[in-house]
Amino acid sequence: MSATLDISVPQPVVVHFEPSKLRMNDDEFFQFCQLNPELRIERTSEGDIIVLAPTGGKTGSRNAKLIVAFGNWAAKDGSGLFFDSSTEFILPNGAGRAPDLSWIRNERWLVLTEKQQEQFPPVCPDFVVELRSATDRLQTLIKKMEEYIANGAQLGWLIDPLERKVHIYRPGATAEVMDDAKEVSGEPLLKGFVLDVQSLWD
Repeated sequence: MSATLDISVPQPVVVHFEPSKLRMNDDEFFQFCQLNPELRIERTSEGDIIVLAPTGGKTGSRNAKLIVAFGNWAAKDGSGLFFDSSTEFILPNGAGRAPDLSWIRNERWLVLTEKQQEQFPPVCPDFVVELRSATDRLQTLIKKMEEYIANGAQLGWLIDPLERKVHIYRPGATAEVMDDAKEVSGEPLLKGFVLDVQSLWD
């Protein structure tokens, strides 16, 4: 089953900056985002600012199901912290990204300072999930997943309800694509976590 993008749906707005002249440092970027709390903002590794379109009802419901399922596992496992889509991270390449779901092992989180934990943590999560919505171009999300892996993520899932596919990313491996999967396992990184993917389809 294929999906088409409705161009009438609001698309992200990209604000370009001339390299090395107007680019905000990490503290300035954090303050900029705090001054514009009504906007969902990311930053590319080149310093461009991306204002993302808000999600619709279906995507919001799917993301809530995803958070609940993973949160229940994380609370029992206790080996790391998980974060929702409002949490932004500064990756090693300088990009500021806010995955729809992310998780970091405790030992990596605890080495961060109090300030780093309170602002946009300068670390790439161990596990990231991007959940495609009607406003998302697939190739854009694929590039983001590749960026996460290149910056230290150990496992990434791109969940695409539009085409009923799950793209699985791991370091040093070609992305695996599961068609109309019933479930997907987080092993070996996420011991014992299995996501009921069917619950995210329509």
